[in-house]
Amino acid sequence: MFQEKESVLHIVMFPWLAFGHMIPNLELAKLIAEKGHRVSFVSTPRNIDRLPKLSPTLINFVKLPLPKLQNLPENAEATTDVPYDAVQYLKKAYDALEQPFTRFLESSKADWLFYDFVPFWAASVASKLGIKTAFYSIFTASVLGFIGPPSYLTANDSPRQKPEEYIVVPPWVTFPTTVAYRYYEIMRIVDSLSAQNNTGVSDTYRFGASIQNCDIAVVRGCTEFEPEWFHLLENIYGKPVLPAGQLPSTAPVGSEDNETWRWMKEWLDKQARGRVVYVAFGSEAKPTQEEVTEIALGLEKSELPFLWVLRVQRGPSDPDVLRLPEGFEERTKARGVVCRSWAPQLKILEHVAVGGFLTHSGWTSVVEGIQNEKALVLLTFLSDQGINARVLEEKKMGYSVPRDEEDGSFSSDSVAESLKLVVVEEEGKIYRERIKEMKDLFVNEDRQNRYIDNLIHNLKTFSKCVYVD
Repeated sequence: MFQEKESVLHIVMFPWLAFGHMIPNLELAKLIAEKGHRVSFVSTPRNIDRLPKLSPTLINFVKLPLPKLQNLPENAEATTDVPYDAVQYLKKAYDALEQPFTRFLESSKADWLFYDFVPFWAASVASKLGIKTAFYSIFTASVLGFIGPPSYLTANDSPRQKPEEYIVVPPWVTFPTTVAYRYYEIMRIVDSLSAQNNTGVSDTYRFGASIQNCDIAVVRGCTEFEPEWFHLLENIYGKPVLPAGQLPSTAPVGSEDNETWRWMKEWLDKQARGRVVYVAFGSEAKPTQEEVTEIALGLEKSELPFLWVLRVQRGPSDPDVLRLPEGFEERTKARGVVCRSWAPQLKILEHVAVGGFLTHSGWTSVVEGIQNEKALVLLTFLSDQGINARVLEEKKMGYSVPRDEEDGSFSSDSVAESLKLVVVEEEGKIYRERIKEMKDLFVNEDRQNRYIDNLIHNLKTFSKCVYVD
């Protein structure tokens, strides 16, 4: 038997520079710190300043200045600050943090490093210093299972050479499933699958090396929701895979006093219960101008009240500023509002007037929708969103707006019909009811607490042993 380490653990968390990654890392950090363990949360200065303000905890925020690159806009420290085609420069700058991050680890006296997929080099640095490593994936078990074994991801002769090979279920998935990308989804991210980018390292290689070099893998999610996918990961990784729970979001301190929330709440309070459509696509997903036009006209045709949080740019250097159709806001002002700045999503989703959520299927948004029992209408754009959408479709927890399979185009009519189906029509009742049925798997505090206790128990145990395949 292994002797558990009784002392307080010191865990360093090093997330990728995207708020869709930093926020789930922060949620896990808070839960670990509440158990009495030390957490050092490492990111860049501006990102740390933009994170939700916490009441005093054991979390120590460590600021590492991001190296400046010629093609990276001034003050750009997160994916939300740059156009999509500049994200590779952000990754290149992030890779250049290796030396300052190493110096921090050398003096940290850390027991564990939790790192994201982008810093594939972090595990080697930590291991040389005698620090145990956990690849912490904010992506779900189904996403990781679909992208495959680490040996395939790092191989020069990967079995997936063409985009078409991502739109079918891969051979290592041995159970029945419909989970795969649509052609238009994989074509939007195909550039990240190639090493022919400005960093010289593909995202697939980053994933593969991160998984290969860790002591354990920690995955956002729960085995009750995706049992077959967690079992698959154990098989293809050949090392422990520990669920961290769904990590439902907690409201940031002081959000009630936010000026934006005050006017939104006043507007929502006047709307009928369960009829408002909330529209938001996260911090990274940016529709095209044509897509924004169809979404707007679809909202208009649906005749449902709506609250749309529209990001018109990805950072100040983004030259493509999105515009709404001429006259749209005037025509819909009696039943809809558009917000072009940050909005308190959790507060909006908590409101009883909101009945449906038109979402990009980013997992944090999905969890926030489910924890507030909002029916999900899915419109994917980037990254893992396609896989997330297939899982939700498969479990009848979300309905995807019908699109052209090749180019991903959709019409305003399909938007309007999807919204009405899921939010108000009898035929779509299954989606509204299914979310309520599944809510307990996502927000049950006792279950989430057990996952954290089990994680910490394993961290203590593995601190005293080496895993042998």
